[in-house]
Amino acid sequence: MGVFARIREDIAMAQKHDPAAHSKAEVVLAYSGVHAVWAYRVTNRLWLGGYRLPARLLSQYARFLTGVEIHPGASIGRRLFIDHGMGVVIGETAVVGDDVMLYHGVTLGGKSRHGIVPGAQRHPTLQDGVTVGAGAKILGPITLGAWSTVGANAVVTKDAPPRSILLGIPARAQPGSAEEIMAARGLLKSGA
Repeated sequence: MGVFARIREDIAMAQKHDPAAHSKAEVVLAYSGVHAVWAYRVTNRLWLGGYRLPARLLSQYARFLTGVEIHPGASIGRRLFIDHGMGVVIGETAVVGDDVMLYHGVTLGGKSRHGIVPGAQRHPTLQDGVTVGAGAKILGPITLGAWSTVGANAVVTKDAPPRSILLGIPARAQPGSAEEIMAARGLLKSGA
């Protein structure tokens, strides 16, 4: 898939999930979460090409500009949407599937463990369609199943099956309905 096709996908994702996105121009010019994803794509190519220091320096500059820190070593799928991006942190070994939504203040972080082998998975995996509410922390090498929803300020430290709703500190997983999952993604219309 070409660069411009990916950019169009990112813009469409923002417009689909954020009712405040009134035009494509507004998304292109004013959406820091979208800018952070675009910067990540450049830094990730540098990282994978072996240009690790330039990748890290550029990622830190993007963090300064957007308030979103995405490590260039993270693996991110298509159509990631970061709404109100400020304070989002995505660690080096995080894996983010397609169509994932993150709100502000989300951390996909590692757990401090002595003796961990460099390059070993130490950050979470979010499968396709996961939505993570504002301020939530997802920590360690865990997996959240596809189309799960993490509530605002939840702290998740254990795996969760697909279509789970995760709430609380520590978060507990419960089955989520299709309506709950759609509502968390901003896809239910008023009165639906």
